[in-house]
Amino acid sequence: MPCQFRVVAMSVLVAGSLSLQPPAAYAQQKNPERNVYYGETHVHTSWSFDAFAFGDTITGPDTFYEYALGKSVPHPGGYNVKITKPLDWGAVTEHSDYMGVIQQAMDPESPLRKNSPIMAETLKVGVRADPLLAFKALSVTIAKGVRLNELSTPEVVAPVWKKLVESADRYYQPGKFTTFAAYEWTSTPGGKNQHRNVFFRDSKKVPQLPFTPLDSTDPRALWTWMDQQRAAGNELLAISHNANLSNGTMFPTELDLNGRPIDRAWAQTQLRNEPLTEIKQLKGQSETTPGLSPNDEFANYEVFVWHLLGKPGPPPQEYGSYVRQAYKDGVAMEQAKGFNPYKFGVVGGSDSHVSVVPYRQNNFFGVHGTVDDTPQKRIDGASVLGLNSLWVTPAGLSAVWAEENTREAIFDAMKRKETYSTSGVRLPLRFFGGWALDEGLLKQKQWVKAAYAKGVSMGAELPAPKAKAPSFAVWATKDPDSANLDRIQIIKGWSRSGQSFEKIYDVAWAGKRKPDPATGKVPPIGSTVNLARATYKNTIGAVELKAVWTDPDFDPSLDAFYYVRVLEIPTPRWSTIQAVKLGRVPPSGTGYSAIIQERAWSSPIWYTPSGEARKAAKSNPTVAELKQQGAMALSDAQLKDLVVGKTLNVRNAVTGERFEMLYGVTGRRLVTAVNGKPTALTEVGELMHGGDLDYEIRDGRLRTTIDGTDFEVTVYKLGDRYLAARNNEFGYANYQVESTKP
Repeated sequence: MPCQFRVVAMSVLVAGSLSLQPPAAYAQQKNPERNVYYGETHVHTSWSFDAFAFGDTITGPDTFYEYALGKSVPHPGGYNVKITKPLDWGAVTEHSDYMGVIQQAMDPESPLRKNSPIMAETLKVGVRADPLLAFKALSVTIAKGVRLNELSTPEVVAPVWKKLVESADRYYQPGKFTTFAAYEWTSTPGGKNQHRNVFFRDSKKVPQLPFTPLDSTDPRALWTWMDQQRAAGNELLAISHNANLSNGTMFPTELDLNGRPIDRAWAQTQLRNEPLTEIKQLKGQSETTPGLSPNDEFANYEVFVWHLLGKPGPPPQEYGSYVRQAYKDGVAMEQAKGFNPYKFGVVGGSDSHVSVVPYRQNNFFGVHGTVDDTPQKRIDGASVLGLNSLWVTPAGLSAVWAEENTREAIFDAMKRKETYSTSGVRLPLRFFGGWALDEGLLKQKQWVKAAYAKGVSMGAELPAPKAKAPSFAVWATKDPDSANLDRIQIIKGWSRSGQSFEKIYDVAWAGKRKPDPATGKVPPIGSTVNLARATYKNTIGAVELKAVWTDPDFDPSLDAFYYVRVLEIPTPRWSTIQAVKLGRVPPSGTGYSAIIQERAWSSPIWYTPSGEARKAAKSNPTVAELKQQGAMALSDAQLKDLVVGKTLNVRNAVTGERFEMLYGVTGRRLVTAVNGKPTALTEVGELMHGGDLDYEIRDGRLRTTIDGTDFEVTVYKLGDRYLAARNNEFGYANYQVESTKP
């Protein structure tokens, strides 16, 4: 079925069903078609001991709420700051481990001073001598699972947690500004980020103490505690964050951090407790990277390469650290194993450690206390734990579609995943999917009501098929205070025989650009950025874009997901703006550039085939099926005899691609041809995504590394045929060795 799209570029918004909702702060009545509310899910004040160590010694939870409401508040750098536009909702998520202990160490009337005066004095002296060193010392104890009991007793922790909840209650204004009782579970085993922000629906139904990584660093233990809380009447959810800093561990497919299998029970428990993940924050984005998505021309956006806590080592592993790959692995697992642990929605956040959060490129004032509190420090690359301040990006924003601005409505929107994230701009975005969404839908006055009636919104599952292919309605308008829109894209992912694939469709765009006939990609919109002045003009792009698009490549037998990405026209990055003000050349480097394109990402809509439809999928044999036919795995000696010093011609039975690969006698591998076309040596690195070309044969497997990710291949002999299975393709034998030669 051909794709359908409709492009609209308007100079003004017209009142009616397509117009923006009134400001959320004035919404008083429930709207069944829902309003968009922008909020913060991840912020720290001096009550988090790392924020205090970075120089934020003056702020607290009240500071953030005052700031979020639009009031001028003090910055640790000695000046006042104000948000560009007030938020609709938010929560302070202090680290649960050692929350508020520094303040207690300084307070002679605190439980810590009264119950553990020696520990309190030691902490007080250590912080005054070298706050960062004290932070490192406490962090090491957490990473190693060493509990400092004097700092984590109920007498010490409970009063701080109680004050945090009371602060949220003090600023809760139903219908105008919503707050939540929340905190951050900060598990960091081996420097790998496993952090989650835990939100409670009702501040009157919270435990006396939060569950902390001092109780356990295992996410399964957190989920068990959350299930127990829910059983006790305390409704809650968790948001995983900073997957890009997890070093490949946030989205596992085979084994968890403790070596236990990822099974159906694991998937169901995660889905029940973690409906959302953070896709954008100050430390970059977790959507994807050029290494994982080499055909995505917009993948190289704010890619943050750093090990948590500054731990030395090679670049972090990308596979298992990014959302799009997790979505792809999820549909592959659904097909192969019958469960998908990664049907989560997306939100944004800050992770600011200075209470006041910069969301705008032109209103950026640092995120690490006094470490980066001046433009000079930031442009000079001030560093904390090896984190260069130039790498940091303005915070992401969480957007929810809810009936009203209350705790109940916003929490329920998060739970059902009717959420999206922006890079910090306020870009309204709608996304619906269904089997009866036709091209005329967006022409209707009450099109949103019709879309809810005929389909499902972002974060949901498509119902059983009622047409040959699903259609999707997308609509976005510019932030009135930001740049015009470039395009709307739909990213699709699907799986066949354990292999997962992705494709990006441009479905609506500004101007008269034409898609490339060969690739289908819409050309770049151009740029109005003046680097010398750090300015841009809204003389290109669109105020509004919308489309109804039908999947032209739909296969009803294959699991799939769809999500939306909206791009603004190019604008100057904060580092460019501040460099120009200082009379400096705009900096650029790995992971960031002088010019960016702000964006938004929707939660996906998933399609899961029925059992009957799945049977129609053409799949390759599984390893289990090969063994039933008498296939035997090659030993180390047999593998060496087959590959070492040989050139192998290997066919991918899913895609039909053929690779000619030379396995040298010194443990080096080289791809010499693809689909019969010789590959120049200069192209090999690009072909392998910059990966290591070394290989070894051990334990009956051919092992190699690509993009820092270990891959293993097992070769089976069945008669005179050699078939191979890769460890990350869920038990399918997708490769055939067609020939070998010396």
